[in-house]
Amino acid sequence: MTGSAATQSAPGRGSPVGEVTGSAATRAAAAGGFPSVRPRRLRTTPALRRLVAETRIHPADLVLPVFVREGITEPAPVPSMPGVVQHSRDSLRRAVAEAAGLGLGGVMLFAVPEVRDAVGSAATAPDGALAVALRDVVAEVGDGLVVMADLCLDEFTDHGHCGVLAGDGTVDNDATLLRYADMAVALAEAGAHVVGTSGMMDGQVGAVRAALDGAGRQGVAVLAYAAKYASAFYGPFRDAVESCLVGDRRSYQQDPANGREALREVALDVAEGADLVMVKPAMAYLDVVARVRDAVDVPVAAYQVSGEYAMVEAAAARGWIDRERAIEESMLAIRRAGADVVLSYWAAELARRAG
Repeated sequence: MTGSAATQSAPGRGSPVGEVTGSAATRAAAAGGFPSVRPRRLRTTPALRRLVAETRIHPADLVLPVFVREGITEPAPVPSMPGVVQHSRDSLRRAVAEAAGLGLGGVMLFAVPEVRDAVGSAATAPDGALAVALRDVVAEVGDGLVVMADLCLDEFTDHGHCGVLAGDGTVDNDATLLRYADMAVALAEAGAHVVGTSGMMDGQVGAVRAALDGAGRQGVAVLAYAAKYASAFYGPFRDAVESCLVGDRRSYQQDPANGREALREVALDVAEGADLVMVKPAMAYLDVVARVRDAVDVPVAAYQVSGEYAMVEAAAARGWIDRERAIEESMLAIRRAGADVVLSYWAAELARRAG
């Protein structure tokens, strides 16, 4: 067989690489030699990628956590959370007005009181830091923003735990529920639209729901921190609220080893009347977010916590990662896992980018 005959019987053989005739290309494609399905077609331009994106970040899905510190007149930076501050009353008003203008879904208020005691008395005081902040925020934005308040005692106790301590130093679950019930009513009276039950006490949602309904506050919603893990990623937050905690909260927050347990906690909270449920932290628990989303019909939130924020900011400051891309990618991951609502310290920044 001559060289030309061999070439004719086996198209492309002996030819320069890539030199394939039209008829040969057709036969090769028909035989499966070329991919007939090319997903890359939909990735070729930014406009195409935007058109077919399965997950989007919208300001209305984001909630901005904010800290207000009693007794200061200027915002105080939080060293372990670059760009985050403890607000004064005036700077808090400006921050929530901006949040409303950006179209954010809401704000979650945390307070840093001047005086703390064993039972967290300031948490229920009408003139306490959190109640005053709520009245200020509602006066500033009205119903233009969902105003949420953290319902827990850890910022207000001199021992830093989320509840009342028993004589042996453990957290007394049922005594704590009485304090939560009082705090729920106090926050509702100060103007909260949503209270976030974050203490991980058994029965907390039921106790808070009953207290709100009994006080005629049926319209106040409960965001249950239903699956809140005893995480190492909370460290910077404890700086932000100047926590007095000694030891840890492993006896009441969830064990990071457990996923199925989260579904039990969520089911209990929904049965007790939770309007929304939350997984905290977010990034290390995306599997839990996805499982919770599949298990319930109520909205699912996730909290992109202080440690997640601080790690990105620290790495970006050293030039180790692309900051803006890392922020967006981390948020997309949380939304893709199934979170309807995300609490994030980057909420305002993401909203500005979206605008």
